[in-house]
Amino acid sequence: MKRITVRGAGHRWKVLGVGVAANASFAAAFAGIPATAVLLRSDYRIGNGELGFVLGMLGLGIVLSELPWGLLTDRWGDRRVLLTGLGATAAALLAMACWGSPEGARVPAVATLAAGLLAIGLLGGSVNGSSGRAVMVWFSAGERGLAMSIRQTAVPTGAGIGALLLPVVAMHAGFAWVYAVLAAMCLLSAFLTIIWLHEPEAADHADGAPNPVNPANPTMAAARAVSPLRSMPVWRVVLGMAALCMPQVAVLSFASIFLHDVGHAGTVAVSATLATVQGGAAVMRVWSGRWTDRHGNRHAYLRACAAITVVLFALLAALTAWTGHGARDAAAFIVPLTVLLVLGGVSASAWHGVAFTELATLAGNGRVGTALAMGNTGAFIAFWVAPSAIPLLLSAFAWPAVWVAAAACAALAWRVFPGACASPVPRTTAAQERRAPSRAAV
Repeated sequence: MKRITVRGAGHRWKVLGVGVAANASFAAAFAGIPATAVLLRSDYRIGNGELGFVLGMLGLGIVLSELPWGLLTDRWGDRRVLLTGLGATAAALLAMACWGSPEGARVPAVATLAAGLLAIGLLGGSVNGSSGRAVMVWFSAGERGLAMSIRQTAVPTGAGIGALLLPVVAMHAGFAWVYAVLAAMCLLSAFLTIIWLHEPEAADHADGAPNPVNPANPTMAAARAVSPLRSMPVWRVVLGMAALCMPQVAVLSFASIFLHDVGHAGTVAVSATLATVQGGAAVMRVWSGRWTDRHGNRHAYLRACAAITVVLFALLAALTAWTGHGARDAAAFIVPLTVLLVLGGVSASAWHGVAFTELATLAGNGRVGTALAMGNTGAFIAFWVAPSAIPLLLSAFAWPAVWVAAAACAALAWRVFPGACASPVPRTTAAQERRAPSRAAV
């Protein structure tokens, strides 16, 4: 006889916690390892060209693996994919700790480092989309924007932890411990997955409305749903996300260089600026998720973010060009330049949770993994392309051209995003959420 365990509506927050932990653990790897670049270069005895190549392998692995992992999530379910991906990523990291780390006179070959980072990217890409379907099933239609937005804050949170922690570990303990710490984070997330991430037995949302698919049978669910790969509304959101990631990456990757070279800002000012962008983006992601849940206007919000980003980066380009014209002292304009940079960075980063919620809604529960993987692929392509394109713009033109290009990408996103939500979000009152039925899980 099948044993049924009844879990109350409050269990959904544990499910969300698993998604946050899994995303944060891998974000610490893909953002923290590049933060050790100076030490990577010296400890592995490589040059700048080789450094760029091996770090590119990490991003390439994510880009290549997102869609296959998403398709597998729709077939296997979140729990199996997360356990497989987190376990395999931890194993790859432990292998790097044992055989891919410099130790005394022994320095691993560049090919070994590149292959290891490629493997980490390929395996770690499993976490980005695999908890999204569980969030969509466990949370009511009136809460999903908030839940997905909280889940998306795990990326800057984990990235911040990795960027702060891993350089210190590499400096004082070596890269074997860097990989070991990241492996421990993945294993902790896998443990939380084992105890908390379960598929609801009842085919009901938190608001009591019937699920269009049975989440307990992901194979049947995927068979019933139309593939997002053949859905034009899904592709429009994906393309808009990729375009709107470009100005975000421009700020995250080159704000420090811009403020130093143009505004002559010091290290403290640069660090404070980037911290403000990340903190503001995290706050706005949570607020926007809740706000769009209440008003049912996700696509209008996405278009508004794109339009505001166009205006802010156009102003930044104009002010940058004006300060450089006639040999004006750009340092005198450091405050307005910084303010525009922060506002533009926040506007270009605040929409992630809302966009992923709309992708999942358009796809339906049976194809959430595929849709989220498509969105993540677009985002990581932007993280791969923008850092390569910006130096070319700088060498051919100057900083105003970089910010004009960022504004143009945001304008493309505004044009691509549909003008109205494809699936209206019902408003859910606090009383209705408290009366949400219990979940029964195997």
